[in-house]
Amino acid sequence: MGSFRPMEDDTNAKKEEEEFNTGPLSVLMMSVKNNTQVLINCRNNKKLLGRVRAFDRHCNMVLENVREMWTEIPKTGKGKKKALPVNKDRFISKMFLRGDSVIIVLRNPKFQTD
Repeated sequence: MGSFRPMEDDTNAKKEEEEFNTGPLSVLMMSVKNNTQVLINCRNNKKLLGRVRAFDRHCNMVLENVREMWTEIPKTGKGKKKALPVNKDRFISKMFLRGDSVIIVLRNPKFQTD
């Protein structure tokens, strides 16, 4: 016997798909469709440069080939001058990003890599 789905669920799904294609989440949808990179600023002051594999309405995301970037201020001994901030990064092949840590998502970043 087939599963029962009320008509309301079907219209809600269509409405959500339309939202994903035209609303703010279209940035994520285009990244999934075209396999393009996005730059995500997170609440922990880190930036993620990677490709979106999947996402939902809460901005939870599955990302691939991610470069995580941040700055650190090295610890110095007593009486020493303040150290200059150091740029750090690491590569993460697959990750799940919880949506509540996302501040901003930029599409097609023109990003300079050293």
